[in-house]
Amino acid sequence: MTTLTVTLVEDDPPIREEFARMVGEDVGLKLLEAVGSCAEARRSFAFAQPDVALIDLGLPDGDGTELIAELARGSRHTSILVVTVFGDEAHVVRALQAGAHGYLLKDTPTAEFSRAIRAVADGASPLSPQVARYLLRRFARPAPGVAHELVEPLTPREQDVLKAISQGYSVPEAARRLQVAPSTVAAHIKSIYSKLAVHSRVEAVNQARARGLID
Repeated sequence: MTTLTVTLVEDDPPIREEFARMVGEDVGLKLLEAVGSCAEARRSFAFAQPDVALIDLGLPDGDGTELIAELARGSRHTSILVVTVFGDEAHVVRALQAGAHGYLLKDTPTAEFSRAIRAVADGASPLSPQVARYLLRRFARPAPGVAHELVEPLTPREQDVLKAISQGYSVPEAARRLQVAPSTVAAHIKSIYSKLAVHSRVEAVNQARARGLID
């Protein structure tokens, strides 16, 4: 089993310690560092970029969204999972637009975080139920005037993966259906997100439908 490296950015000491303990107890995860500010996070990421970064939004020396944007621009290797108390529209949209790949609220059961870390590393977009419902409402109808041609078209295999995720298949399920490795499906999903300029499965499916790529 591949060990995933994790960096935690959380300013609240008890919560930081709880997340650090959770990561440390999971044999499939390795904590690189747990820090409490934007400045400390920047120093940490400059030294080593993890497979997954858990980032709070309310940090004492800046907005976690800015940190997300910097990391998204500087590292295509790191998957970014927001862990925060903020579930309102403004915070959710800004974080996803900045480059976050998943968004969990801090009232998520602790056991779910380990699964979410693995999921986001595999190319999925784990979301708290409240956030998922909000996004489904927001993107229930495609925005008017969406262009129907992509600068870089989807490959036939990417179209297969897109169809599979639009039908609700998870990464492992899609991999079995397409007879490829889960890591291959995850790579295709990241490419699809890039080409459609989206940050979540919901956005990808709705953009694809708006562009006539899937039914």
